[in-house]
Amino acid sequence: MSNPIAATLAYFSVGILLLIVCLACFEWVTRYNCWTEIRKGNVAVALATGGKIVGICNVFRYAIQAQSAIYESIGWAVLGFVLLLAGYFLFEFLTPVLRVDDEIAKDNRAVGLISFLVSISLSFIIGSSITYG
Repeated sequence: MSNPIAATLAYFSVGILLLIVCLACFEWVTRYNCWTEIRKGNVAVALATGGKIVGICNVFRYAIQAQSAIYESIGWAVLGFVLLLAGYFLFEFLTPVLRVDDEIAKDNRAVGLISFLVSISLSFIIGSSITYG
């Protein structure tokens, strides 16, 4: 897009839509209801959800930066989200001494913080590989 205002509005609109879809996907795979738990004051869920939001948006940022066409950016963003989702399952799998979702649902803030940091950290690795590709 040659008009920067139109491009900004397009990327913003698509980014918000993709964020909502991605959060719905995360909501579907967790054992707890994020927004119900946040409404109850569960800080661990808020941390984990916040990390997912920042992670998703960071991957989208790299996808927008790396590509000129909005469709290519969407493709990279979706691939990045799938990798973030895979990282989420890997995090659950690699911690056999505890069930991450269950601990977060119980407001274990230490696990919520680690989940927050894992999401953000993975988003930088995924995003850098998008920029490189």
